[in-house]
Amino acid sequence: MKIATYNVNGINGRLPVLLRWLEERQPDVVCLQELKALQDKFPEDEILAAGYHAVWVGQKSWNGVAVLTKDKKAEILRKRLPGEEEDEASRYLEVKVDDLIIACIYLPNGNPTPGEKFDYKMRWFERLDAHAEMLVTSGKKVFLIGDFNVIPTDLDVYKPEKYKNDALMLPEVQQTFHNLIGQGWSDAIRYLYPSETIYTFWDYFRKAYERNAGMRIDHFLLSPKALTLLKEAKVDKHIRGWEKSSDHTPVWIEIENA
Repeated sequence: MKIATYNVNGINGRLPVLLRWLEERQPDVVCLQELKALQDKFPEDEILAAGYHAVWVGQKSWNGVAVLTKDKKAEILRKRLPGEEEDEASRYLEVKVDDLIIACIYLPNGNPTPGEKFDYKMRWFERLDAHAEMLVTSGKKVFLIGDFNVIPTDLDVYKPEKYKNDALMLPEVQQTFHNLIGQGWSDAIRYLYPSETIYTFWDYFRKAYERNAGMRIDHFLLSPKALTLLKEAKVDKHIRGWEKSSDHTPVWIEIENA
C-alpha cells in the first residue's frame, strides 16, 4: 500500500501534473496541500475519472487540504485542528482509511519573522503538538503527513547557513518539531535513510532544482504501531522537473497492507 503527500501549489492550475503523476505512481492514498481552491472549485470529477475518491476542505488563497483514496472514500474524522476556534484556515484534515488514521497537514510557513505570521505558526504548532500526543497514545496506526514547513536539521537543506533566521529553521521551530517526534513518532525518511541528503522542495528561483539546492519540509511521522508496517520511503524528485510543476514534489511511503 502506497501513501503519498504532495503540496500541489494550486490544484486547478497544476491538475495535469497531478493526474500524470497519479497515473505513473498509482498511490493508494494521497494527502494534498495548498489547494488554492474554494470548496466548490475542487476538480472532483477529474479526480474521480482518474480512479480516486476525494474528501477536501477548500479555501481560496494559500490554503486547502484533501485526501484522495482509490478503493473508497475516506471517512472524515476532523476538518480542523482543535484549539483557537476562530482560526478558519484550511490546514488540517484527519481521516480514517480502513484501520489507519491519517492526518493531512499544512503547517503555516511563518515568514516573515518576527511577526504575526510567525506567532501564528508557533500557536498552530503547539495545537498540533497537543492533538498529536492524544493520537500517538491511542495505540492506533496513525500517520501525520504533509507539508510541515520545518527543516529539521542541517542535513535537510542546501546551505543551512542561509536559513538560520528563516521561520522554517529557527531553533524554536526545530525544537518544537523534535518535541513532537519525542512523543513517540518516527520520521519515516530519516528512519530508513538516517544520513542521506534528501530534499522535497526546490524554489523556482536561481535554477534551484537544476542545482539541487533544495530542502526537506514534507514529512511522514508514524506512530509506533504504524511504524511496524513501514517498508519503503521515496521522493519522486523527477516530477519537480516537469513543466508547470509545483515547487514541492510528491513523497510516498509503502506499508504492509493494513
